[in-house]
Amino acid sequence: MAHFAKIDNLGTVVFVTVGRDEDDGKELELSERTGDTYRQTSYNTKGGIHYKSDCITPSEDQSKALRKNYASIGYTFDKDRDAFISPKPYPSWTLTEDTCLWDAPTAKPDDGKFYTWNEDTTSWDLQE
Repeated sequence: MAHFAKIDNLGTVVFVTVGRDEDDGKELELSERTGDTYRQTSYNTKGGIHYKSDCITPSEDQSKALRKNYASIGYTFDKDRDAFISPKPYPSWTLTEDTCLWDAPTAKPDDGKFYTWNEDTTSWDLQE
């Protein structure tokens, strides 16, 4: 199933729709037909990697990975990177070029506990 993001003239995603399978790869044709700007997006793509439907296992066919991340309303389409980028979650976070994902200045602990980001201290707070 093909998905397409409608992009306004500022580069912001304003709508994401499901298209017909036969429209796969035809975003320019769709844009010309409607007068709007559309770019295809892949539902199972995150950080430049296409995953199987379990969202954990990378697909064997990475040609399905489109534009770094699946588009959502409010994301930006960066023409130079050919990527959809989510809004910056916190001022201290930086964009990783390879994945077009935002990274905290401090790695989140990987101990199975729940944490939230604290921008004031630029650290992760354990949630009780």
